[in-house]
Amino acid sequence: MSEHIVKSFDEELQELAAGIAEMGGLAESLVDDSVTALARNNGELAQEVIRTDIRLDQMQRDLEEKAIIMLARRQPMALDLRQAVAVLRISGDLERVGDLAKNIAKRALAIDGQFNSKSLTHGVEHIAELAMTQLKAVLDAYAARDIAASAQIRARDQEVDALYTSLFRELLTYMMEDPRNISQCTHLLFCAKNIERIGDHATNIAETIHYLVTGEQLSDERVKDDLTSTTSMDFGPAAND
Repeated sequence: MSEHIVKSFDEELQELAAGIAEMGGLAESLVDDSVTALARNNGELAQEVIRTDIRLDQMQRDLEEKAIIMLARRQPMALDLRQAVAVLRISGDLERVGDLAKNIAKRALAIDGQFNSKSLTHGVEHIAELAMTQLKAVLDAYAARDIAASAQIRARDQEVDALYTSLFRELLTYMMEDPRNISQCTHLLFCAKNIERIGDHATNIAETIHYLVTGEQLSDERVKDDLTSTTSMDFGPAAND
């Protein structure tokens, strides 16, 4: 392969990596803005998140097309092939992060300042901070091809799960104590679940980094600490008891 072709190929790979960095920055902003819109009852910001997600979707489609064309034309092997595959996987995860941020923004619009207490949003903001830290760290790990950092990020997914489980139970308590809280707490539960899933996508990216660097898929099953599926929802005796 001539030096010119090798240089051209390297430039294409760098362009794909730059596209992931751009997508990642936009996805981070969408998550941050959606949670801010929720906590501050900012309908305009929520609408902006919904509009901007369209841009993230288009970026993902463009990156996917570039990667597929490169695969067809260059037929790369080994590390070069894994770099293209990683772009396809990570761009898909980031597109889903944008969708989840959009879902939070839609919930913010649905709530529309109906909180009885602003303290109800504090738990959602807390889990969002942790998930955002995970997302930023994994994008940095991708840029640096740092599998040690990606392994730490994957292990910390349990922290997001545990925090979500704790928040789930706290919001259920609010709902049982005062029926007026049911509507807003239900919205917040959906928001918290969306944020927990953002943490899952950060973990997916961490696993892709391991594959990119080593050429091996992680074989051990990811440990999940989300216990909400087994949490009992008892709102007291039925009306006909």
